[in-house]
Amino acid sequence: DYLNADADLRALCEGLGQAKSARICLYGAPGTGKTAFAHYLADFLGKTVLVKRASDILSKWVGEAEKNIAEMFEQAAQNDQILVLDEADSFLQERQSAGHAWEVTQVNELLVQMEVFEGIFIASTNLMSHLDAASIRRFEFKIKFDYMKPEQSWALFKQVLTEQGCVVDDSIEHLKNTVFRLDKITPGDFAAVIRRFLSLGQAITAQSLISNLSKELKTKPNYNHAIGFV
Repeated sequence: DYLNADADLRALCEGLGQAKSARICLYGAPGTGKTAFAHYLADFLGKTVLVKRASDILSKWVGEAEKNIAEMFEQAAQNDQILVLDEADSFLQERQSAGHAWEVTQVNELLVQMEVFEGIFIASTNLMSHLDAASIRRFEFKIKFDYMKPEQSWALFKQVLTEQGCVVDDSIEHLKNTVFRLDKITPGDFAAVIRRFLSLGQAITAQSLISNLSKELKTKPNYNHAIGFV
């Protein structure tokens, strides 16, 4: 309910329950729920997730990255797992701009493995524009995850307060417009703020939640939106 994607995620989950195999590219800003959706899909299908990142695969040794790419697909196939490649832009970069031959071979190896993999492969990226054009065409689904809609932010705001034992009734309605003005907010921002409260052992209130969400947003690049309490 809190993911703002340009596809019907529920319908996708149901369809993949029948298809069993797919190549999916999830793209969008950090914290918008790309990895969370991969885990939701796995739970829906009764599978587990194998997540690999650039640090798991890249190597200073020539040919080692290609070997690691092949091994992750083999591992996912053997264990019937959904394979998630985070930071996919580290591998599927535009081959025309590659500065070294080994960068091209890494892309080629990944594309070959994608073609023969009979399970569900998900590539996640914050930098869709950096992906190789030919690589993008290999994905049956390309789904954008955007910032939360105002009504989603408000619903999650109330849910967090409810889970923390706060009273959620008409007494907080005057904060609705303030929450609506939290620009470019993501589920990940809420999660980061909640972890901060838990780490400090502090109770969450409506005002403190808004204040900390505002601080979280101000750490984002090019964020200059003024937030006031109404």
